Amino acid sequence: MAGFFGLFNYEKEGPGIDKDAPKKKTFVVFFEMFKINFWKFIPINLVFLLLNVPLLTGGLANAGITHVVRNTARDKHSFGMSDFFETIKKNWKQSLIAGIINIVILFLATSAAWFYFKEYSATGRIIWLVGLSVTLSLLMIFTFAKFYIWTMLITFNLPLSAIYKNGFRFAFINLFRNILVGLLLLVTYAIYGVLIWFLPGPLRLIVILLAVCTLPAYRYLMIQFAAFPAIKKYMIDPYYEEHPDMDIEKRRNLGLLDE
Repeated sequence: MAGFFGLFNYEKEGPGIDKDAPKKKTFVVFFEMFKINFWKFIPINLVFLLLNVPLLTGGLANAGITHVVRNTARDKHSFGMSDFFETIKKNWKQSLIAGIINIVILFLATSAAWFYFKEYSATGRIIWLVGLSVTLSLLMIFTFAKFYIWTMLITFNLPLSAIYKNGFRFAFINLFRNILVGLLLLVTYAIYGVLIWFLPGPLRLIVILLAVCTLPAYRYLMIQFAAFPAIKKYMIDPYYEEHPDMDIEKRRNLGLLDE
């Protein structure tokens, strides 16, 4: 990867947001970014979903889309599909393993939750409540950890054990933003679910098509707005405090330094 963090291999800027404009609220910037890159995201979303059909390749899809939306969130140019597949090519081993690990963990957690839910009368109210609560809490923490795992995987040269360890740390360090993003995503999914459930056939198909074309990048872009600032604060900034002369121009081009 180019540069220490693998962030600095782009030759030109995207349309982006005017850096001289008054500073806007984060949610305003998010929707502006999403609107500007809407059409570029559509093929990314479709390829992402296709790669997730065979479950074992889901990790590759996560790495590719994370790279594209990370650059978008940092207001840097991305070449879309070419960056998507280039990232997979560079990180395929760790991405594949991480994807399989995530599948196994999710399977075990959902199986445990289903067991406690199904065995309510057999296990007793207290055991059922404690077991289900612990399982759902662990599943939520793991979901928050995944907000960071893919960004660290494509950004740093770290072993998977360190990536997962840091991911679980960020699940707690940045807990408020993690919960906020989680709730916003749940609301978005609920809105799509209600529309698909209640709308008549032709309109339902339109909503499903809209969800397919927008939701993956929407989700990962929203996660970037919560995850990258924490990663910058606790991982990138401390490194450059110890190495202040490293990658000056590259950091400035990414917006990590003031002009």
